[in-house]
Amino acid sequence: LSLRRLKTIMRRAFFRIVALFLATAAISLTCFLYAYDRFVRPGPNVAQVNLLIDKGMSLGDIGELLEDQGLLDSRWDFIVGVRLAKSGRSLKSGEYVFPARISAKGVMQILKAGRTLVRRQTIPEGLTSFEVFKIVLDTYGLEGGMPPPAREGTLLPETYHYSWGDQRSAFVTRMDVAMDELMAQEWPKRDSGLPLKSPKEALILASIVEKETALDGERSLVAGVFINRLNKGMRLQSDPTVVYGLTNGQVSLGRTLTRKDLATKTLFNTYLIKGLPPGPICNPGRLSIDAVLHPKKTDALYFVADGNGGHAFSKTLKQHNRNVAKWRKLKNGG
Repeated sequence: LSLRRLKTIMRRAFFRIVALFLATAAISLTCFLYAYDRFVRPGPNVAQVNLLIDKGMSLGDIGELLEDQGLLDSRWDFIVGVRLAKSGRSLKSGEYVFPARISAKGVMQILKAGRTLVRRQTIPEGLTSFEVFKIVLDTYGLEGGMPPPAREGTLLPETYHYSWGDQRSAFVTRMDVAMDELMAQEWPKRDSGLPLKSPKEALILASIVEKETALDGERSLVAGVFINRLNKGMRLQSDPTVVYGLTNGQVSLGRTLTRKDLATKTLFNTYLIKGLPPGPICNPGRLSIDAVLHPKKTDALYFVADGNGGHAFSKTLKQHNRNVAKWRKLKNGG
């Protein structure tokens, strides 16, 4: 071959290589733009979707799940996009809420950030620890075994937030810590002169107040009556303590108290024992605790249901007996 011929061949080969490179680059760019467009375009789901990403799911598993649940037109829109973003190992498990029309990229960003669904569980005031444990055991999304039984009165009734997969034992610990923190904060602020020697005694009385009335406006007055009785050395004579002594807080009595019940000796029967029972009879809420630490000043020593959801308060036994008669008449339809 002549030098001129060789140069011509080499020039043609160079242009072919350049053309091939440009064609390949154009195809790659077109594929990338196509994939990126599918990665960022709105998804097909027309409504919010709640989805659980289990621990140990691969990128392919997640993509398949997203497609099956109607979040993606194709799992590959997500898989390819995540791989190009080098985020495959950054996706976190948990329960998520995906808004309507979310893109595959939006799904990736939520999973990378670990913005899991925050659930709520409300523990009502006045439940025994046995009843609280039953709620925790049945709470959807919590996992693991239950801790040892909690002492009565140590779990703060509150609305607690949690995520799917949180441990039941940790959930119970949060309630225990919350009660400790509340008492540590509120006990030093208590009114002076109260016949209560410790935070535990305050919890015991608060648990009785919690069971005696459901009216927020009455709690401090009920507490005031019990404080008066303690100061005078009178028995508390609280029906809920009798019930707790009979049931240990694990079952419902299922009937009204009888004279025999009131005469039955238990550690909690405040018709028979003097002062406070040995422990709380339920888990009191913030309002009942506050009522005991800051009771209303009153000269009342007695109260009984008034038939309207509240109570009639009285200073003397004679007046109290009249109120009891009125209550019995209303109760019997008179």
